[in-house]
Amino acid sequence: MANFAIGDIQGCYQELNLLLEEINFDTSNDKLWLCGDLVNRGPDSLKCIEFLYSIKENCYITLGNHDLHLIALAEGVINSSKTDTLDELLNSHDIELYIQWLKQLPLIHNDTITFEGRKKEYVMTHAGIPPQWTLEEAKLHSKEITDSLISSHSCKNFLKNMYGNKPAIETIDSTKEECLRLYTNYFTRMRFCNQLGEIELIHKGKPFDPPEGFKPWFKHKLSIMNDKSIHLLFGHWAALEGITGVENITALDTGCVWGNKLTAINLEDGRVFSCNRVN
Repeated sequence: MANFAIGDIQGCYQELNLLLEEINFDTSNDKLWLCGDLVNRGPDSLKCIEFLYSIKENCYITLGNHDLHLIALAEGVINSSKTDTLDELLNSHDIELYIQWLKQLPLIHNDTITFEGRKKEYVMTHAGIPPQWTLEEAKLHSKEITDSLISSHSCKNFLKNMYGNKPAIETIDSTKEECLRLYTNYFTRMRFCNQLGEIELIHKGKPFDPPEGFKPWFKHKLSIMNDKSIHLLFGHWAALEGITGVENITALDTGCVWGNKLTAINLEDGRVFSCNRVN
C-alpha cells in the first residue's frame, strides 16, 4: 500500500491519468491525498469529478476555494465568472450527487503513515494553517465549515457570506459569519499573513516579494508545528513551484493548469513524480 499526495488538479483530467500511470496507482491498495481545487480553470472538470467520485474510497480530499465556488454556483447563490470552466459539470445529470459528496469533505485531513517501522504524521489543507492555530483548533474550525455546508438551514447563508477579504483577523467583536469567512480564507486562500494570523489576500506572487509587514504563512513560527513529528502538505500557491524551503512543509501545487506540471509525492519514501501539461 502506498499514499500519494497530489497538488491542484483543476480539471486537468488527462494529466491526472498520466500521473496515476506514472505512479502505478492501484485502487486495491493505494490512497490519494488530494489537497483541493479538483476543478475549474482546466478543460475537464466533469471528467475529474466523475473519476474521483468513482474511486472516492481511495481518496482523502480537502476542499479548495474552487471546489467551494463550484458548490456556491450549484446552489445558485452566485453567478459564474468569465474564467470559470464549470458549465459541463454544472449541467451534468449527476451534479446533485457530486455536490452532496463535496459538501461532506473536510478542510483538513490528518493521518499517520507507518513505513519501514517509522511513523510519519501528515496534515493536509488546501492553502495552509495560520500561525496561531493548533491542530485541534484547525480541526474544530474545519468541522464548523463542514457543518454549515451540510446543513439545509445554513448552507446557502454560509455560501453567500463566504466571499470577501475581511475580516483579516478574528476579534472579540467578529460575528459568526465573519469568523467562518476568515476560517475559510485561512484554509483555502491564504498565502501571506503576519505572526498574529492577520491575512493579506491581495498579493498572489512569489514568496520573496511579500507585502510590507507580512510573510508567507509557512515562514512563521507555527503553533501546529510544536509537535516536531508533523509534516504539513498544502497546494493553492502555484508560484512556489513546489518549494517552501522549510523542513516538513511541502507545497504540492506545481501549476499544471497554468502550463506547468501536476505533481505527486509518495508519502512513505518522499519520491516525487510529475507529468507535464498536455496541451
